[in-house]
Amino acid sequence: MEFLALALVFVFGTIIGSFLNVVIYRYNSGTSPLTGRSHCFSCGKVLTPRDLVPIFSFLVARGRCAKCGVRLSWQYPLVEALTGLMFVSIFLLNKTPLETTLLLGIFSTLIVIGVYDLRHQIIPDGLVAIFAILGLLKFFLSVDIARAFAFPHAWTLIAGPMLFFPFWFLWFISQGRWLGLGDGKLALGIGWFLGATLGGSAVILAFWIGAAYALIAMGAQKVSALLHKKVAHKLSMQSEIPFGPFLIVGVVIVFFMGINLFDGSFNLFAFL
Repeated sequence: MEFLALALVFVFGTIIGSFLNVVIYRYNSGTSPLTGRSHCFSCGKVLTPRDLVPIFSFLVARGRCAKCGVRLSWQYPLVEALTGLMFVSIFLLNKTPLETTLLLGIFSTLIVIGVYDLRHQIIPDGLVAIFAILGLLKFFLSVDIARAFAFPHAWTLIAGPMLFFPFWFLWFISQGRWLGLGDGKLALGIGWFLGATLGGSAVILAFWIGAAYALIAMGAQKVSALLHKKVAHKLSMQSEIPFGPFLIVGVVIVFFMGINLFDGSFNLFAFL
């Protein structure tokens, strides 16, 4: 029964993931994700219910449009599968229905922000505002309102601006060349969602993971250049790499593994 329940949660998560893909593609495009039929961006073919089964339809069609044969983005099944796994992970935390709903909203928003940033190298204000508001709601849900503004609970409220300031400072002195201000706005929500120590841990992890990615990518690029004598996309220390996805990976690791870099503690997948 438990396996069946988890399977149903995963399937429901993939359905939500399919909707998140629509949000990612239509956000700031002038088209509402709640209206209009889904269609192929190449030939305009309106998708039927058979074409919209999460993950399965993509695999059956071998990643191509059934009418024009154009290749479809792997973003579709990856976002659907990732959302399904996220739903299962949150379900296993055994939170109250309200907490579970908030967490699903928070991490669904983070998935949209991360993929949108990868596609467009920008973090929309509207999405990051939703994340920040949901993070605050989670905080006030867990703390009595009479004690929320008293220490030590007030540190969570302070954590948002505290994590935002370093990003704002780097953005200000570099005039936006080093980091976008959207990363700082995302850090604001991270502080309210995770608190000072866990939020700080998530940001530090994001920098470590981002640095490791850049070094590995540049190393692989050099190897490829030696083997094939050319590289299609040259990555250097001056290249622009979206930082939002690394921040989100840091949040996921800290939230689900309880890693606190300030005291060295962790709680590896406490729901297992």
